[in-house]
Amino acid sequence: MVQQTDIDAAVRDSHIPAAKHWIGGKQVDASDGNVMANTSPIDGKPLGALARGTHEDIDRAVASARAAYEDGRWSGMAPAARKKILHRVADLIEQHLIELAVLGVRDNGTEISMALKAEPGSASATFRYYAETCDKVNGDIAPTPPGTLGLVHRESVGVVGAIVPWNFPLMIGAWKLAPALAMGNSVVLKPAEVASLSLLRLVELCHEAGLPDGVLNVVTGEGRAVGEALGLHNDVDVLLFTGSGGVGRRLLEYSARSNLKRVYLELGGKSASVVFDDYGNLGKAAKVSAGGIFRDSGQVCVAGSRLLVQRSIYEPFLDALKTEAEAMIVGNPLDLRTTAGAIASETQCGSILAKIDRAQSDGARMVTGGGRILSETGGTYIAPTIFADVDPRSDLAQEEVFGPVVGVIPFDDEDQAVALANSTVYGLAAGVWTDNLSRAHRMVRALKAGVVHVNTYGGPDVTVPLTGHGQSGNGSDKSMHALEKVTKLKTAWMALD
Repeated sequence: MVQQTDIDAAVRDSHIPAAKHWIGGKQVDASDGNVMANTSPIDGKPLGALARGTHEDIDRAVASARAAYEDGRWSGMAPAARKKILHRVADLIEQHLIELAVLGVRDNGTEISMALKAEPGSASATFRYYAETCDKVNGDIAPTPPGTLGLVHRESVGVVGAIVPWNFPLMIGAWKLAPALAMGNSVVLKPAEVASLSLLRLVELCHEAGLPDGVLNVVTGEGRAVGEALGLHNDVDVLLFTGSGGVGRRLLEYSARSNLKRVYLELGGKSASVVFDDYGNLGKAAKVSAGGIFRDSGQVCVAGSRLLVQRSIYEPFLDALKTEAEAMIVGNPLDLRTTAGAIASETQCGSILAKIDRAQSDGARMVTGGGRILSETGGTYIAPTIFADVDPRSDLAQEEVFGPVVGVIPFDDEDQAVALANSTVYGLAAGVWTDNLSRAHRMVRALKAGVVHVNTYGGPDVTVPLTGHGQSGNGSDKSMHALEKVTKLKTAWMALD
């Protein structure tokens, strides 16, 4: 078990040098030598500098990935050999678990108790899972007429571009990288500009594990330069993205303007958790629901940011939820006792506070929270915030806040609950709290969401897909289904006479 002394030692011993790109197996500066500042949300202090990427840097990275793919140094390697290297990557992540978690927390403010499991812990499990797919993914023999043979081959796509957000860079990065690498692709990765450090360290570990030069390249920088260049590049075959709907739309546009590359998007959500009065443990529902929105200060794509509560238990549930919210320990994310860390940046903090102000203007009743706290630390912290009696048509009920803010809405019956839950353009996750098995099955079928939790919230592992419905995206991260994004099919039709 990780102790506080282990974390404190990792912080003391951690020297963060100026971060460079990783292209062709080497650390390189931006083409024009420019850098950008990197600031920790924990205390507002600098964490060094990052190379500010350019279109030319993306060109270099894509060329490196293409050369590595075409000469077969990885794509042509025996699957069992790729498997061995990816298992070694997982081993090294586990060996550097505390280092990676601390580095990520200093970068984005996620509480360390969550980061240990959700970041390096999840990343190592993901690499290990997909390592095992290397020599287990087969093609098909089609049921053809006599005199013919139809073979369906599953092949790597070539060069995969990946754009990863700041909230869980290692976890989500592994969701993109591990299946792409397992299938023999080369990758160009663009981390979030406010959370690049842990992924840059991961690349070092990949090369230590034996990943050939040029197979995995990383270019840091701003979306409007690096992300745009990656999206428009004519030599990128597939683009994987997790982030906002607005950027997702631009990436689809870039595909249309360039080479019609396949684009897979995991976007935002406005996930509803529905609490019925037949559920016998109101305290558990309130506690888990509070964790589902306030852990990582609500900066989670599947966060249960809408709570739909049956009217007969509405006020008792609100009281229980308020108790749980006010018991959350908001503060230094490097302290194991902290249960809600920092907001990732000043920009994000300002956006959340503006949405809180708008919710008040729209007439929602504030139950607790509602403002910035711990300003004396220099960091970015917001109190867990509950709004009751939220208008289902309001911005708070319809738009993603991506912060520690939940809207609570009453409902009368099952039909109304379904209608309210499905009343947004999103469809990422949902929750149901009921002791009625038939109702649970009906709700799973009725809710428009890629993941439906029953009597729990959060925690699905790599064995099941994360799939967005509606404007929450397309394609699947995790599970064997993720391989569909980074492979292509080829048919061989043979005459045997």
